[in-house]
Amino acid sequence: MSLLKVDNIVKNYGDKTAVNRLSFEVQEGEIYGLLGANGAGKTTTMRMVLGLILPDQGDIRYQGKAYSKEQLSMLGYLPEERGMYPKQKVSDQIIYLAQLRGMSRKDADRNLKLWLDKFQVPEYYNKKVEELSKGNQQKIQFIAAVIHNPKILILDEAFSGLDPVNVELLKSTVKELRDNGTSIVFSTHRMEHVEELCRNITIMHRSNPVLQGPIKEIKKKFPQERVVIAAEGSIGGLDGIAGVKHVVRHEHGGYELKVQSPEAGQLILQHALAQGPINRFEIMEPTLNEIFIKTVGEHNE
Repeated sequence: MSLLKVDNIVKNYGDKTAVNRLSFEVQEGEIYGLLGANGAGKTTTMRMVLGLILPDQGDIRYQGKAYSKEQLSMLGYLPEERGMYPKQKVSDQIIYLAQLRGMSRKDADRNLKLWLDKFQVPEYYNKKVEELSKGNQQKIQFIAAVIHNPKILILDEAFSGLDPVNVELLKSTVKELRDNGTSIVFSTHRMEHVEELCRNITIMHRSNPVLQGPIKEIKKKFPQERVVIAAEGSIGGLDGIAGVKHVVRHEHGGYELKVQSPEAGQLILQHALAQGPINRFEIMEPTLNEIFIKTVGEHNE
């Protein structure tokens, strides 16, 4: 079932169109990727989903219903620009924000303690936000977004500024929320996170949706242009093979070749095998990063 349905929405600011005829659906227990460069229309879209601004055209439905105060308690939001009050205690802020979302003080306090335990920082309950590191402030902001158990969660650059250990902690938490039925709209510039977490995406460019659908299907539309090969020793003459456009040798051994088509892969493999055993050979599918650059680049022309 679609918990969130965005149907042909448009938002104008004077003579500038910020979002132009965007549609997508997020199913229950799905992480949906919303991608685009700065100024593409992502933040405006998220603000419309959150009910902070209204679309000039189109419609947004939450479990089939229009936006109202009733829907407020089912929405959670982690903004890119963090907004906790530095001089206030963690507990005072989070409990107050949860009450604004309709929770009782008792339930909010219980949930906060559970989340602090989950993140292994129960001692932060009575600390001021300014006393925490940037990464731990971000954990607190994340708790503020999910304290009231929202059905729809908007995450804007959720992992920015975090060290690798905390990135993995928050990623596993986001997956857990998904597996428990939360619908998540996930916006980031880190394409590897999108590939790991999202099933469906929309790429926006200059207010327009330019590429939409399941990542698996999108990748099939783009050519396989990279071959990776590695052996115990060096492999000579790779740049002279028909169909090979560019060769890069990695510091840790192995080669990455840019090719005109996947068919060149067999010529590369035969050439390398003639020189000795091969440890690795793979015709790589395009990365989401490559697809993003190619798609946005084509729409710049």
